[in-house]
Amino acid sequence: MIAVSDTRRPHNGDGFGVGYYTDRKLGPEPCIFTSTIPAWNCINLERLASKTTSSLIFAHVRATTEGTLSDSNCHPFRHGGLMWMHNGNIGAWQYIKRALVDSIEDRWFLGVQGGTDSEWAFALFLDSMAKIGHDPSADIADGGFGHSVLRTAMLRTIERINRLIADIPERHRAASELDTRSLLNFAVTDGFSVVCTRYVSSRTDEAASLYFSSGTNWREHEPRGNYKMERLDKGADIVLVASEPLTFERDNWVTVPTNSILTIHKQTVMIHPIVDEYYNASPSYTRSSGFAVSKGLVSTGPGAAVAPAAAAGESLSNGVDPPAAVNGVRGGVAREKLEEAQQRLAGLEVGVM
Repeated sequence: MIAVSDTRRPHNGDGFGVGYYTDRKLGPEPCIFTSTIPAWNCINLERLASKTTSSLIFAHVRATTEGTLSDSNCHPFRHGGLMWMHNGNIGAWQYIKRALVDSIEDRWFLGVQGGTDSEWAFALFLDSMAKIGHDPSADIADGGFGHSVLRTAMLRTIERINRLIADIPERHRAASELDTRSLLNFAVTDGFSVVCTRYVSSRTDEAASLYFSSGTNWREHEPRGNYKMERLDKGADIVLVASEPLTFERDNWVTVPTNSILTIHKQTVMIHPIVDEYYNASPSYTRSSGFAVSKGLVSTGPGAAVAPAAAAGESLSNGVDPPAAVNGVRGGVAREKLEEAQQRLAGLEVGVM
């Protein structure tokens, strides 16, 4: 997953991270490389990407919302053989952080090294996983914990975040006019299965964008750095999940529905609705993308389903200006730099998930 370009700032230049699994003879833990250097300026990323192969890779470019600029705040986060990433924000974070910390076991509290809401959400996930009877610290056997375990723990994590926000005292809500909406595009893997969410805690707002593409080959084409997904048969040897399409071929990318959970297991992609108070089953139901646009989390890249012009006509409650053009973000250089970072990350050779 590559974080979408943040249109409130020129580009995602607050560091990046890549995590990938190696031969299990070296242990079940993923190898993680993070840096506070912008991805497009990191020569080491280019060197590593061109010589790295893995069957499962996580990649993330960061635009800071919580936490300082440091390696410890760069995604992906790891515990044992599990990896975690987040694109979005937890609503009213400063008012629920203490309650969240108090709700988890000491071992998960002590494992947090940074200051982001994303890493605390990971701690909450680990606690949720333990509470349903699966120890995240246990040795991961062949096959992993199982996609149903990861999916159940993920749903429990979202449920607990919503409950913590609902329990904020009314005096805090009234005094500060809190925005309690959360954008929770989470991704977790045990090296065998991948579970991702596209979620917003709102009945009327659109979630941050999320797409997937599958095929038999992910190949570089001319000009250099231009990748395409090829489908030579009905199989899906490669599955990519991204916050925005990485190619201009719109028909290569499928939009994950808002408030859904996506599971990848043994080359199979499954999508289930997250049925709670914010879910709407009607296919004709329309949500506003203004909130996600104000956070810079709606794709305006190649092949995007939500064009900037469409979002531009919507009123943004916080007064943030929408993107100005259909085929880019404010500042062509910013888009070029983000695409350069994506090309370097895309250069990692991926295999079957």
